[in-house]
Amino acid sequence: MNNIHISHIGAGLLALLIAQGASAQQVVRIGHVGPTSGQIAHLGKDNEMGARMAIADLNAKGVVIGGQKVTLELLAEDDAGDPKQGTLVAQKLVDAKVNGVVGHLNSGTTIPASKIYADAGVPQISPSATNPKYTRNGYKTAFRVVADDTHIGGTLGRYVVKELKAPTVAIIDDRTAYGQGLADEFDKGVRASGGRVIGHEFTNDKATDFSAILIKLKSKKPDVVFFGGMDAIAGPMLRQIKQLGLNARFVGGDGICTAALPQLAAGSMGDAQVFCAEAGGVDASQQAAMNDFKTRFKAYAKQDVQVYAPYSYDAVGVLVAAMVKAGSSDPAKYLPVLAKTSGYKGVTGNISFDDKGDVRNGALTLYTFKTGQREALGVVR
Repeated sequence: MNNIHISHIGAGLLALLIAQGASAQQVVRIGHVGPTSGQIAHLGKDNEMGARMAIADLNAKGVVIGGQKVTLELLAEDDAGDPKQGTLVAQKLVDAKVNGVVGHLNSGTTIPASKIYADAGVPQISPSATNPKYTRNGYKTAFRVVADDTHIGGTLGRYVVKELKAPTVAIIDDRTAYGQGLADEFDKGVRASGGRVIGHEFTNDKATDFSAILIKLKSKKPDVVFFGGMDAIAGPMLRQIKQLGLNARFVGGDGICTAALPQLAAGSMGDAQVFCAEAGGVDASQQAAMNDFKTRFKAYAKQDVQVYAPYSYDAVGVLVAAMVKAGSSDPAKYLPVLAKTSGYKGVTGNISFDDKGDVRNGALTLYTFKTGQREALGVVR
């Protein structure tokens, strides 16, 4: 009797261990990294909430990979917009054996972190890093779902000269991978369109006083001041531009093209004074889906979309779709399928990757600000 009783306990224990093992295999972990502390925490939280909403929506629908129902889990890390912290948390996610990563937010952290993911074979999709170098390092694991700075900077340069009829521009950049790269491409776009760059000054991504460089530029009377950097710096810069009486339009990329900019500028923005471009955007046929997303996002996140939450949402969807199609969440098995993504229907439009990992036919939306609100001027591809 004792032997039989013991064997029954052993069989029950074995069944429990098998069940626990099966349960462990049913969790698919996706990492997210962005600056959820520091000056651009509002943008990092925007991206993270987009990823969290995607996880929630997919779990509610039910995801089956390789014939097995799985539960998706988001492992979120804060890189504070700092390259060193970015590589540390990237390694932390690799050590946690995540199945894929959405992030990082800015190019300065995305680029160094991409090597860590590449060395570990972990697929990475950035929803917002726009420096071209990110996908030009030859890493097979690096993808992005927005247009890059070549497109953004060049388009803005042409727009300023051709549409705003502003032949003379002054440039300021924050010397980050993002700010410098964007400013260089803008410079090329201006010159190619027949405009003149009459000054190029530099600051950093933690500066608060820009009076010296603004006074220097004011003496040159530029039609436009272009800033390569983020909204946390652009806001105080706009306040000082107004204080100094520098009469020029202010132009920047997606880093300043946020819902938070008017508040950061504290009432110093005139109507149609500021122009910017977002690396993304939807055509008229996709607008209803985007509007629906924004409504659902506000209900879920208790905040409005800042910029890239929809792209973070779609990045999660693209990763999971590749796993489903490959029948495996093993990075080595689904990575080749991810690389061939074509026509994925996301809230930001159809997503396909080229051979570098860049989104094909990436959109760019031009905006201005009126009465403290962003106003779209049009989508360019």
